[in-house]
Amino acid sequence: MISVFKKIWLFANEEQKNIKKSIGLGLLNAIFHALQLYAIFVVLVALVMGNAGKNTALGAIGFMLVSIVGKIITQYYSQLQRVHAGYFMAAGKRIQIGDKLKVVPMGYFNQNSLGNITAVATTILSDVETTAPVVLVTTLGGFINAIVFAIVILLFDWRIGLLVVAAMLLFLWVISMMEKRTRRNAPLRQAAQETLVSAALETIQGMSVVKAFNLNRDKNKRMEQAIDNSCKENASMEKSMSPYLWCQQIILDLFSVAIMLLSAYFFLQGTMPLAYCLMMIVASFMIFGELKSAGSGMATLRLAEVSIDRANKLDEVPVMAEGQIDAPPVSHAIEFQNVHFAYEKRTILDGVNFTIPNRTMTAIVGPSGSGKTTICNLIARFWDVNSGRVLIGGQDVKAYTLSELMSNISMVFQNVYLFADTIENNIKFGKPDATHEEVVEAARKACCDDFISALPDGYNTLIGEGGASLSGGEKQRLSIARAMLKNAPIVIFDEATANVDPENEDRLQTAIEELTKDKTIIMIAHRLKTVRNADQILVVSGGHIVQQGKHDDLIKQKGIYADFINGRKQAIGWKLGANN
Repeated sequence: MISVFKKIWLFANEEQKNIKKSIGLGLLNAIFHALQLYAIFVVLVALVMGNAGKNTALGAIGFMLVSIVGKIITQYYSQLQRVHAGYFMAAGKRIQIGDKLKVVPMGYFNQNSLGNITAVATTILSDVETTAPVVLVTTLGGFINAIVFAIVILLFDWRIGLLVVAAMLLFLWVISMMEKRTRRNAPLRQAAQETLVSAALETIQGMSVVKAFNLNRDKNKRMEQAIDNSCKENASMEKSMSPYLWCQQIILDLFSVAIMLLSAYFFLQGTMPLAYCLMMIVASFMIFGELKSAGSGMATLRLAEVSIDRANKLDEVPVMAEGQIDAPPVSHAIEFQNVHFAYEKRTILDGVNFTIPNRTMTAIVGPSGSGKTTICNLIARFWDVNSGRVLIGGQDVKAYTLSELMSNISMVFQNVYLFADTIENNIKFGKPDATHEEVVEAARKACCDDFISALPDGYNTLIGEGGASLSGGEKQRLSIARAMLKNAPIVIFDEATANVDPENEDRLQTAIEELTKDKTIIMIAHRLKTVRNADQILVVSGGHIVQQGKHDDLIKQKGIYADFINGRKQAIGWKLGANN
């Protein structure tokens, strides 16, 4: 039990002060609660002594009022503190997870289900948010109340006090047994919850495929299985806890009866005054009330512990080491020096060497899976090389802070992701402090101002998650507008015009030329007009640079580039610019 409290305490971090306040208020609440017992004792003594009167009644009422008002106030503010602690400790962890995921290798997202990551950030941390501080304080408050009452009882009669202590010790033993059972069952419940979230996300994200291939029944079956398993594990958890909760209830009820019977016995034996006897009988109904709620909260507290363990596992994910250079590169020339990179034992790049001079355009072409996109990802440090070096401005990319590195790079992906926000705010991701006029200018250059202006709310139009309400070409142009607004000195295009319709392609090409003026450009493309204007072309195949030069030179050489351009060979399982 102590280990659970310690784990929650450490997890609370900066919210420890609010938990301290809540526990302190809980102690005051227990003292105010004990005043009720004293008020009852005053009345009982007066009745037994035969001197009960107006003053006795007023005194008892006064103590009761102080007790009730004190309990209400302390309970109210204690609840505020623990709710505040729960919300902000979970919020802090979510922010920490978000910051952590920014600096982990992209391979982590390939190896770990999006549903599992989402489950941690949502349902699992929600368990912590709603249960950890609340149940912690409630449980401690129950024990504090019981301890205060036990001390009071011991001061009146040590024999009954020892009986109360024995009840508490037996109660704690049952709780320890329940903890062991919960420790076994809680991870199964968490795993079921993660599976449910993963299945739900997969079904939603793949709904177009489900409909296209009439997979509704199969997908529903998987979803239903995940729901059934989640229900089963939750029911199993409740079922396993029931005997222990029942046992707790029986123990406390039996000891309450024992206190009444022994008090009556001691009175009849003449070893306990009548007033004390009557007070003990009344106290027997009060003393264990808070302890019962503490006991029922222990199972929930164990769930919170498992949730904390699951969330803390993300702290163990290795991150990419960050450099110390927090200044722009002296130039934006890019160099690969004997770069080797493998993913899951599959070699992607094998001893790659090339230089991209400052303020030039380099086109990268090659078969699917040859390593084109990987080259771009290594420049941006989405991955780290296994060996060799990637240099920008003569410095290893690992030497720069990640913030400084990415401030010098704009990327336009083939698969554009847009957030559930306004069009303007999506473009502003390129420059968060941009003015509306700057956003409009970037949109005009990217040939998307026309369709944005035609929308009912213009730039304030809300788009769905992922930009589901927009066409592929529209999303592509918004992505280019975002890159234009950022205006970074290095621009990477991964099939930037793949989803643009022919009527806008020429306009967009002009805009790209405007964007890329006086910049270092890396472009993965399959369209001839894009490739032929490049200062150099890198032909990648099998993880190697097999050809390098200008279009006019490469077209004269025997090789896959000339074969493709001239059409002497049909595409042999590859196309220029295919994603890796």
